[in-house]
Amino acid sequence: MRRKRKSPEDLSIAELRHLLMEKRRGARKERLEHFRRTGRALRLAPNLPPTPLEDLDVHSVVETPEGEAAPASAERPRRRWMDRLLLVVEVLAVVGLLAVVLNGMGILRDLNREVAAALEQPTITPTPLVMAVVLPSGHTPPDAKGNTRPNEAEIPEHLRPMVQSLADLPLPTPGPEQAIRLQIPALDIDAPIVQGDGWEQLKKGVGQHIGSSPPGQVGNVVLSAHNDVYGEIFRYLDKLKAGDQIFLYTQQRQYVYTITRTQIVEPTQVEVMAATSDPTVTLISCYPYLIDKQRIVVFAKLQNP
Repeated sequence: MRRKRKSPEDLSIAELRHLLMEKRRGARKERLEHFRRTGRALRLAPNLPPTPLEDLDVHSVVETPEGEAAPASAERPRRRWMDRLLLVVEVLAVVGLLAVVLNGMGILRDLNREVAAALEQPTITPTPLVMAVVLPSGHTPPDAKGNTRPNEAEIPEHLRPMVQSLADLPLPTPGPEQAIRLQIPALDIDAPIVQGDGWEQLKKGVGQHIGSSPPGQVGNVVLSAHNDVYGEIFRYLDKLKAGDQIFLYTQQRQYVYTITRTQIVEPTQVEVMAATSDPTVTLISCYPYLIDKQRIVVFAKLQNP
């Protein structure tokens, strides 16, 4: 016997709710079946018992851009994993950038140090050049009348123009530090010192080579005089011995030097006039007496700095 179908007015609230749930479940089932037939949905959980309509998640199926449906619960962990991966990549990129910047700053600092070291030059103490081709005091032996002249034969011919140019050098301005007098007690020498050791200067006494050091200072005081003309001041230099004393005077004080050695050299051995790293004196004259083909050189060092 067919049951009499009730009209909606005769249904209770619970029956109406159940009827609505059945209708929605049927509509949802038809929609899912349509998605499965068209390949747009997958079966999420087969053979599950019916779920009340209130507990259903209407957003449980999400359509993908490709037209496929995927569970939202599976999409969220994947997105979280991708976000974490991107965060790690960003952190590593920032760390790498900082490393590159710090390394670049270190390279730039090293380059600056190298450039500064290359540009920085040590302080160089100027060393006076030996402005001579031959040693001073050279002359021909005096004749019977005592006449003599500069010995140009000992000057190499190609260097004679240079010797002439050096002869025209201006004399330094007199100052309180310049040597003005020489005494050598062992030879009974007491003679004035003039600036310059050219032919005219050596007629007046002992000549100091232009550019050589003042007495008492680091460097070489180069003094020369004749041995057989114009007073024969340095005639007996070969009599000096190591330990003998030389006294040099300026306008301010006296300096005492002690002789260390004597050497016979050729006129062209101008290296004996070179500057020294200690306060020294070099005495130069022609040798031997009345022959004058060589030079006698006496070396001394400062005794009372």
